[in-house]
Formats: sequence, C-alpha cells, structure tokens
Amino acid sequence: LVSLDTYLDRRTASTFGTTATGVRLDTYYASDRPWDNDDSFDPVWQARTSMDAQGWSAELWIPFSQLRFTERSPQVWGLNVQRWVPSRNEEVYWALVARTEERWASLFGDLQGIEGIAPSRRLELMPYVASSSHVFGDRDPDDPFTGGGNFEGRIGLDAKVGLGSNLTLEATVNPDFGQVEADPAEVNLSAFETFFDERRPFFVEGNDLLTGNVDNYFYSRRIGAPPAGRVSADFVEFPGTSTILGAAKLTGRLESGLSIGMLGAVTDEETARTFNMPNLFGRTRVAPRTTYGVTRLQQQFGSAGSTTALMATGVHREMAADDPLAALLTRNAFTLSSDSVFRLRDGDYEVQLNAGVTHVDGAAGAIDRLQRASARYLQRPDADYVSYDPTRTSMTGMKLIAGIERSNAEHWSWEVGTDLESPEFETNDLGRLTAGDGIIGQGEIEYQETVPGRWWRQYAFTLSTQNEWNYGGDLQQAEFEPGVEITWPNFWSTEFSGTINRRTQDQRLTRGGPSMEKPANWEMQLSVESSDASQTRGEFEVTYGRNEDGGLMFNASGGVTMQPGSQWQLSIEPQYERELDTQQFVTALAGGGPATYGNRYVFAHIDRSTYSTQFRWNYTFKPDLTLDFYGEPFAASGRYSHIGELLAARSRQMRLYGTDGTTLSTLPDGTRRVTDGAASFTLRNSDFNVQSFRSNLVLRWEWRAGSTLYLVWQQDSESEITAPQRVSASDMFGSFGRRGDSFFAVKVAYWFSPN
Repeated sequence: LVSLDTYLDRRTASTFGTTATGVRLDTYYASDRPWDNDDSFDPVWQARTSMDAQGWSAELWIPFSQLRFTERSPQVWGLNVQRWVPSRNEEVYWALVARTEERWASLFGDLQGIEGIAPSRRLELMPYVASSSHVFGDRDPDDPFTGGGNFEGRIGLDAKVGLGSNLTLEATVNPDFGQVEADPAEVNLSAFETFFDERRPFFVEGNDLLTGNVDNYFYSRRIGAPPAGRVSADFVEFPGTSTILGAAKLTGRLESGLSIGMLGAVTDEETARTFNMPNLFGRTRVAPRTTYGVTRLQQQFGSAGSTTALMATGVHREMAADDPLAALLTRNAFTLSSDSVFRLRDGDYEVQLNAGVTHVDGAAGAIDRLQRASARYLQRPDADYVSYDPTRTSMTGMKLIAGIERSNAEHWSWEVGTDLESPEFETNDLGRLTAGDGIIGQGEIEYQETVPGRWWRQYAFTLSTQNEWNYGGDLQQAEFEPGVEITWPNFWSTEFSGTINRRTQDQRLTRGGPSMEKPANWEMQLSVESSDASQTRGEFEVTYGRNEDGGLMFNASGGVTMQPGSQWQLSIEPQYERELDTQQFVTALAGGGPATYGNRYVFAHIDRSTYSTQFRWNYTFKPDLTLDFYGEPFAASGRYSHIGELLAARSRQMRLYGTDGTTLSTLPDGTRRVTDGAASFTLRNSDFNVQSFRSNLVLRWEWRAGSTLYLVWQQDSESEITAPQRVSASDMFGSFGRRGDSFFAVKVAYWFSPN
C-alpha cells in the first residue's frame, strides 16, 4: 500500500495498493484517523504484479489527473508505504505507525523532489446505457401491472470536471444504481426507522466531507427514497424509489486549508398507477418534485490539524397549498450547524464542539405529523414541559454537543461528553434522527497494555457510562458498561463486556401516551476472533441478558471467511436471536381510566425468534473481471401472550386481560375479544411467521481503464402468514424453493478523459 498526503496537511491521504495477484485496493482518509477511511474512493489507475523465485513485485501507475494537490514547485507530499504479510501477521511501515497510535497522515514521512507538474484541469465523462427486466413470481392474474417481462431501457451520464487547481465538480444525470447490493431483511416492530448504509457510488464517495463529525444532518439515502404518499386500490404499481433527475457535487481543498463540500440534487414528481375492478385505470400523485442541497465548509488550522466547520442543508418540495401531499410532507426544511475539533499537544487531546439549529415549515397537517412522530410525541398527556399545537405551521429545534478525549497515550485514555437535543429538533427530511428531547452525559476510561507478555500480546480494560434525561427531568437511560479485550500470543482475540441498566422512565413506550417505567436489566457479551493471518478466519459472538420482569435476550452470531485459493473467497455469517420482550406495544384505545388519562395502552409479551445467514462469494477471474454473490435466507416469528393494559402512568404494572373482572377469548381467526364490564373490543391477531430470501449476483468487467460492464441478477422472495408457530433453522432455508421476483439488468459504462 502506498499512501500519499498530496496536500501535505498532515490530515488527509489517498492510498493505493495491490495484492500479489494484482487485485487493486484504494481508499481515502478524510481525517487523521486510521479507521476514518472511505473505501468507495474509486480513481482510475492501474497496477501490475509479477512473481518469480525471489517473491513478487508490483508496479503502480497513478495518473496525476487522479490526484488533488496544490499548485507549487517543488512539490512536497506526505508518504508512507505499508506491507501486510499474512503468513506472519506482520505489518511493515516505511514511516512507523505504532500500535498505540490513533493518528495516521500526521505520521507520514516526506516525499521530495517532485517538480515540473501542475494540477490537471481534468475532464472525465462516463456515459452509460442500461436495460433491465423485472419478472414477478407469484403474480395475481388479475393484476395488470405484473405481467410480461416489464422491460426498461435507460441512458445517463456521470461527469467530473476540474475547476481550477483544487476543486472538482461531479455531476450525474439520470443515475443508475441497478448493481447496488440489496438491504438485509428485517422485522421491525418498533416505532423507529431503521437506517441502512448508503451503497450508491455517487453518494458514498466523499460522503465524509459532507457528513462531518455529527451524522444527524445529512443522510444521503433520503435522496431518491421511496415516495411517502399512500394509495388505496384493488391493484397498485407503486414506485420503489423517487427518480433522481440529476445531482452534482463540488468538493476540494484550497491552498489556505479550506475544504469545500457541496451537493445538490433534484428528484422528480412520482405517481402510482392504480387499477380498480373491473376495468378502471388511474394515477395518483405520491411524491412532489423535490430539491435537496448540502454545503459544508471546513477550515484547518494549527500545527496539530485542528478544524472548524460550518454546514447548511435545505429541502424544498413543490406543493400547492391545496395539494393532498402537503398534509403529509413539510414544504421546507433547513438546518445550520457548526462543528470544531481542537487538537492539543500534537493530537494527544481533542476537544469537540458542535451546535446546530433546525427549522421546518409547511401545512398544519404536516407539522402536526412531526409533533406526533416517534422522535418526540409532543402530544403526550403528561408532558407539561413541551407545547403541542396542531395548528402550528413551523417548528424550530436545536442540538449541542461538547466533549473532550485523551488518546495516543501509552496506557490511560479517557473521554467525557454531553449531548443535548431539544424536543423540536428535526432533521429527517435530509438527515436522520431516531429520538430528540434528550440531555445525555457520558464518559469512558480505558487502560491498555501493548507490550507483549507471557500470556498476551496486548490487552485493554474499559469502563463506560451513559445517562440520559428528557427536558422534563425524567431519567430515560442509566447504563454502566465494563469490558476487557485481550489479544493472545497466537493473534486470536477475546472480548468480554457487560451492561447494567437501572430502572428508568421511557416516554415513548406508549407511543404518544404517558410515560411508562422500564425494568432494570443486564446483558453479558462474549466474542472470539481468530487471527487475520489465517486462510480460514472466523469469529463468534454471544449475548445473553435478562430483566427483572422475566424478559430474555439471547443472540448468537458468527462468521467464517475461507480463502482456499488466490482467486476466490467465501464468507458465511449466521445469526440466531431469541427475545422475550415483556413490553411490546400492541395498540391504544379509548375507554381507559383516569390513571391513564382516559385511554387504554395495550401491551403484551412477545416471544420472537430470528434466523438469518449472509453468504458472500467472490471469484476473481483476473484483476479486472470479478463475480460477486450475496445471499441472505431469513426467517422470523413472533407469538403474543400476557395481553393487558397499563395500570397507571409512570408505572409498568399491567392489568392482564382475563383477570380483574375482564374476560379474554380467542376467535377462530386468532382475533382476541376483550370484555371489561360494559365495554367490549377486539384485538387483531399479530402473531407472525416470515420467511424470505434475497440475493444479488453481479459480474463486473472493467474492460478498459475506468469503463465497466455489469451483468446483474437480483432475487427477492418472501412469504408471511399469521401463525403462532416458532420458526426453526430449517425454515430459514425454506424460502429457497419459493417463487419470487427476479430483476435482470445489463449496464455498460464508458469512461474517457481528454487528459
């Protein structure tokens, strides 16, 4: 691996490397941290290797047009050369990076004597043409939208243009992401969204500069996300994504140390096609045309590489006042934030500060939905410290973060910090937020020993704690976590940790109702990982926990990576989870007593089992021709029992149905009927049994430098029934034989540059 700090800022670096078989590796480091790397960095360069009786050698050809540097002569760059020798589990550096170090580019040596070059005013164009077919498996013969092959053709263009010597403009028109790997399967019974990793190349590359040190403000998967509108009809062809008409990024670093990151994108208006029997077609608008914008400016200063940054984001949706979508979506959303990292004593100490404000506006219905959303639940009947107003048309919130940490120490390191989010803080239009309304205090201390002893190569002890209160002063989290990690003489490692949580309040368990108590609980976690030097590598992790009400959490996962030959690799990652949750929300109904503000908040025990296995197989025919397979069989089930209602706010005591003067009966379809005096109501059968299989097979051929051919086959099959049977490991593979949807695509992209 050859790493180059071309700006000589002692902070950022680009790394190029190759294996003995000629497989290329490249990554970008956005900060002076070895783990803060961007593997999506994808410059156009070449590498060749050769083997003989003495070993192997490599030659790397890296065009200056693929590097960013300041115009000066002579050039002085930071340089490090690294070699990884798996057979000896050995890392060799030209400029030493010690095991205790948490720095990276600031430890490089100097590469001198580069003269007669200037930054390229580069121009790179990559037009593409693609064709795809979506074949549906178990289709309804009456559904007019799932017949035939559903063939589509697309053309688009990606471009990179150098602006001056330091800035690069990247643009994409009608981007295609058909080769992107599918998200893993899940069954989400919570009130909160799951945030999956970004995989689309245009948005992944350079994302660190746009995201910054706090990831609340920009979550690129909002751009092109599925439309929010809903449609009711006999049959619906609903768009799975919002079409990105175009997007552009401006990134770079000026000679003054100012880094610039800007992104703009426009998604098109979307409609869903509908069909109602016997012969009525229609269209319903489900997403407006939307404009997104992100700007982040970061200035580096001081010899240790301190930084301060200013960031702004904005979203605008084109909606008239009488548009039905105006009651679902905000019209405008803006954020403004700043973050600073002050590095003291050559980076041994870091002080981090962040402050941000958010503002959203739109129709009263859209702002009311935000107030009632799971991130805040401002309508809670016992929340006397917040203001809920269903007629308001805007909302403004704030966030503050402060922390200090000591790292790069021989033995002792520590960190303390606080994080405040006001109840009205909202970033989900272009960022991500699970829950606001919190005041967090946290701390961690660690002791490590890196000098090998008789029984270890290195070890570390950690103690951490985190406590959170809402703005009303109710304790929401009280966690204490000790841990130990040991690397043994054979390079295997073992980690053991525990978590202890006190009784706390949870303002979100009733999903808009009063606060409810959570029981005290504990967890233990053990993980074992083999040496990275082995051709067959493995890891195993098990977690076990209980709470004082009889709840259970057990999770066992592992992974095996086999590389029997130089051309192929197979990894298998199975996982089993068993959970008995004693506070699973079911529904909220009217007719409760004054102790619960006139409503019934119905909860149950749920016994959940989940089996899944992720398979990845990679075969390299030659360095520029690869075949990659990803597959995940999945099975999950849930059985509800001990159904009852919350007895009183701020408690966790339940009034079980079938006792205390109530009756509970189960109808043939699994529906539960509850009678409480003169009141009677039904609860739908929520038991579930889900099986699915998702796979992705991609042949990738870089038939000339930067130009690529993709052949793609994606599969998605799923079945779900309402049944109390608990799934087993065999059910995980039961989805293999089921018919599902298949997606086929071919894409050819041609890269050329007059440089």
